[in-house]
Amino acid sequence: MGAILVTGCAGFIGFHLTRRLLEQGSAVVGVDNLNAYYDVTLKQARLAILHTYPAFRLFEADLSDTSALTAAFDAAQPHVVFNLAAQAGVRYSVQNPAVYIQSNVVGFGNILEDCRRMHVEHLIFASSSSVYGANTEMPFSIHHNVDHPLSLYAASKKANELMAHSYAHLFELPVTGLRLFTVYGPWGRPDMALFSFTRAILEGKRIDVYGDGLLRRDFTYIDDIVDGFLKVMERPATANPAWDGHRPDPGTSLAPYRIYNIGSHRPIQLSYFIDLIEQNLGLPAKRNMLPSQPGDLPDTYADIEDLIADTGFTPQITVEEGVARFVEWYRSYYKV
Repeated sequence: MGAILVTGCAGFIGFHLTRRLLEQGSAVVGVDNLNAYYDVTLKQARLAILHTYPAFRLFEADLSDTSALTAAFDAAQPHVVFNLAAQAGVRYSVQNPAVYIQSNVVGFGNILEDCRRMHVEHLIFASSSSVYGANTEMPFSIHHNVDHPLSLYAASKKANELMAHSYAHLFELPVTGLRLFTVYGPWGRPDMALFSFTRAILEGKRIDVYGDGLLRRDFTYIDDIVDGFLKVMERPATANPAWDGHRPDPGTSLAPYRIYNIGSHRPIQLSYFIDLIEQNLGLPAKRNMLPSQPGDLPDTYADIEDLIADTGFTPQITVEEGVARFVEWYRSYYKV
């Protein structure tokens, strides 16, 4: 049996997932292009930790580079593939659409082709809560229609779901997608709220609080996310024989394809999230209250009942504990 292949292994979620797999004794081939969307030195520091495990091998490659990705697959001979590589960020997609098409659509197409070619036993990929777009019924359910994305980033993630379903149907490729809800924790992305707010507060700078602090997010701690991915790995997607084309259920299929929400199932107002950062830093935030930006969802709130029922997933880390852990890591890493 070959290695497990993880794309985006130098990224926030990919790093944590890869490290857990290595700790559990798996051989992992990682793929990452180390792009400059945010501080590359942070990605390199994550990789330095992964390289301490003899069972880790890195291929520095872009998913849109077909030959380079194929070489990684050939080296790994993977039975399981986790696709966590993507151009992230809702706001960035408004000004940089071509990057999202190339990475999230072309790149994901290459992943699917290599999985088909290698007869991979299970492809698990990261989707996003942003696919719910203009939906307002809460909590967001995988059984709801998601045809009204509000950003190109969201549209690219919806495209991934559709592309994955077609490969599951045509080639009997078991595929599971996980719609992530505002992941946070140690080694997080600098462009995410927790990281950028912590840095600004420590530097005495003002923080831009969009939606006047009233936006609610289903903040999900990184360890819970990794637990969910590993539980899904152990349960390859299967066809739902009860699926009915007259009443099509978006959450399941006649193909070996499943989609799940993964969140804390506890939406938190942004203003309270900032309160927690202040408490853990022992410093006040200078808040610059602003209206919502284009593409922002007013609320995210995950219905995770299907994931619980199928895998036994249960989020463990409260936002109070999670923010405290992040601040502790931040102070240690940056020595502040």
